[in-house]
Amino acid sequence: MELLSSPQFWLGLGQIIWINIILSGDNAVVIALAARGLGPRQQKQAIFWGTAAAVLLRVVLTVVAVKLMQMPWLQLVGGLLLLWIGVQLLNGGDDEPVEGKSSGGLLAAIRTILVADLVMSLDNVIGVAAAANGNIPLLVIGLAIAIPIVIFGSTLMIRIMGRFPAIVTLGAALIGWVGGETLVSDKMIEPWIPHHSIGFYAAAALGAVLVVAAGKFLQRRNKAD
Repeated sequence: MELLSSPQFWLGLGQIIWINIILSGDNAVVIALAARGLGPRQQKQAIFWGTAAAVLLRVVLTVVAVKLMQMPWLQLVGGLLLLWIGVQLLNGGDDEPVEGKSSGGLLAAIRTILVADLVMSLDNVIGVAAAANGNIPLLVIGLAIAIPIVIFGSTLMIRIMGRFPAIVTLGAALIGWVGGETLVSDKMIEPWIPHHSIGFYAAAALGAVLVVAAGKFLQRRNKAD
């Protein structure tokens, strides 16, 4: 009860909720893109299991986040991986949901969610860890809050993508943008391209353009075949 009466606890909790709302949007987009080609039942399973696995990963990441961020080339590899995921998700943009899809489609969606969320969650994890400031109960609450936010956000995004197919392209562009940012945030590259510099945002924009261009090219090639 003493913890609940602490103003620092509630201030930290408010910061964590805000961080999760702001930074979980891109994670929700990835989940929605990965699950949109599944039937309604499998969509729910992909969202639930993908989010649950991603949150477990965040627990591990929270413990080692600072050390991970200092590893050379890690974010470079992560950024390239996000660009590849964005292209693959956009390439499947015209798939119609099919109720009878095999479990392979569900497992592939969960795998995509897991890999993309692993790369994209570093900013969430570091922000939540900083707001918690070593307070373990607050850290656990922050991770728990992320679950309904991401599930609700991805469910909403799937519905929006069903009504407005252009959102799929915008979602892939967002993944490309984050991929470009992640790539130049690597400790080996950051001295030449500082955060929030013109080069930083140019790399992010280039990532978005590359993902959309490559994804659309593969879409046209697949239709031609």
